[in-house]
Amino acid sequence: MPELPEVQTVVNHVKMELIGRKIISMSPIWPKVFDNFNFEELLKSKTNLKIIDVFRRAKFIVIQLENSILAIHLRMTGKLSIVDDMQLPKHTSAIISLDNQSKLVFEDVRKFGRIYFFKNLDIINSRHGIEPLGDMFQVEIFQKILLSKKRNIKALLLDQSIVVGLGNIYVDESLWMSGIHPNSLSCLIPKLKIKKLHHSIISILTEAIKSKGTTIIDFSVNGQSGKYSSKLCVYGRENDQCLTCNSTIIKLRVCGRGTYVCKICQRKYFKK
Repeated sequence: MPELPEVQTVVNHVKMELIGRKIISMSPIWPKVFDNFNFEELLKSKTNLKIIDVFRRAKFIVIQLENSILAIHLRMTGKLSIVDDMQLPKHTSAIISLDNQSKLVFEDVRKFGRIYFFKNLDIINSRHGIEPLGDMFQVEIFQKILLSKKRNIKALLLDQSIVVGLGNIYVDESLWMSGIHPNSLSCLIPKLKIKKLHHSIISILTEAIKSKGTTIIDFSVNGQSGKYSSKLCVYGRENDQCLTCNSTIIKLRVCGRGTYVCKICQRKYFKK
């Protein structure tokens, strides 16, 4: 599933071509793609469908209209592209036609991705936590959250109601960089280690966005793969040498997810 850097990369790619355009029609090629609204009724209503902005909230691509929003969740294999002709991708789920004759195409091989219509961000905000690249992600707040909960640190970081946008790849990378074993209890991690984890999350996500995300299976934007794959330090490197201590990277099962760990560099904070 695309994580924060991949979703932000998509936003950066389509944003300038969408702002100022008006939606004139919407066609669901896959019937379930419009999750909570009837596109025909929406087009017949007096809702102003001019696009004011495009931004990311959590793992949603948000298309801001004048008095409402479209929120797109890519899920596992969703892709967005803007095309000027009708040579549509094979696995197109939806077409959003714009007033300049171009089309925003939602392609999705697995058909898990969805498009939602909301009046505002309230529903999304109520279910999602702090943005790790936002002003609210301060080290003191992060320390307070982790130390107040007796939870597996990897499970906590994957929990979108706590901190958004992190998935398996960037959690593993952040825990490795900060020297924390993924089976640690959050409440037992020293404050200095949490501070290092806070810094690691920000620096890794920022660098991944600059590299236009990570391509492990089929993520791409306009046919181009994410370049952060070549910079991964631990994820996907089972049996390779740790870049810090030269010991062998192992793969564990943590929270039901394949997890890559250096047993030497990453200390486990866990009360027996």
